[in-house]
Amino acid sequence: MFEIEVSAAFEAAHFIRGYAGKCSRLHGHNWQVAAVVRGEELDALGMLVDFKVVKAELKKILDEYDHRFLNELDAFATDNPTAENLARKIFKRLASSEIFGGSATLYAVKVYESPNSCVTYHE
Repeated sequence: MFEIEVSAAFEAAHFIRGYAGKCSRLHGHNWQVAAVVRGEELDALGMLVDFKVVKAELKKILDEYDHRFLNELDAFATDNPTAENLARKIFKRLASSEIFGGSATLYAVKVYESPNSCVTYHE
């Protein structure tokens, strides 16, 4: 089994509705997102999937969040823009892209809201 991981970043503000603490106030993060791809078979070049292809698709998704107030986005009309919800939404979008085929599948998405705090979502 092979596993590759690519990362990209975005900056955005949010607050957590209903939270009893500092995170109930508007604040921002330098979010870091990693996509983990797994598979057993390599292509003719010896790659599971090209890093730059995964990174480009991830960046396309993250550009929709970059320098935004996440609470105002339709994606968070009913869900709080937590790291957990971000990870799930990014995973579902990325997994449904056309870049995966053969044995390469998206295994997980990790979202870091700080260097010391991370959530991982996988199905």
